[in-house]
Amino acid sequence: MSNWKEENNALHRSFEFKDFSEAFAFMTRVALAAEKMDHHPEWSNVWNKVHIKLNTHSAGDIVTEKDHKLAKIIDKLV
Repeated sequence: MSNWKEENNALHRSFEFKDFSEAFAFMTRVALAAEKMDHHPEWSNVWNKVHIKLNTHSAGDIVTEKDHKLAKIIDKLV
């Protein structure tokens, strides 16, 4: 999996964009995909940077196939 790190029972990846608008547009695309999957990321945004953490709360806060699937979708939305 490209650029995702699995640590502390979660997948983590940081993204950097040209500016806030690009970062926010990316977050909007991710939000729509996550909602469709009913699998929502924990994330933060500061200006042009977005950090995403994925794990499955209903499975005891561990990394599951749902997390890997959403990570692959997110990679395609960059």
